[in-house]
Amino acid sequence: MAKITADTLIAECLQINPNSASILMSYGMHCIGCALAHGETIGEAVSVHGKDLDELLAKLNEGIEE
Repeated sequence: MAKITADTLIAECLQINPNSASILMSYGMHCIGCALAHGETIGEAVSVHGKDLDELLAKLNEGIEE
């Protein structure tokens, strides 16, 4: 399975890891309901919300089989 990176679109992230919606929400990133989710990457969203990219990526990739 694919790994989530800073370049992964939010919409793709939601497909790769079904738990990513709750993870993003726990970081205050309500991107799943945003119209930009289909064209915005995780890295872009993190920069807007001022979150720690490495920490978030680690959480988003937990439990994903490669």
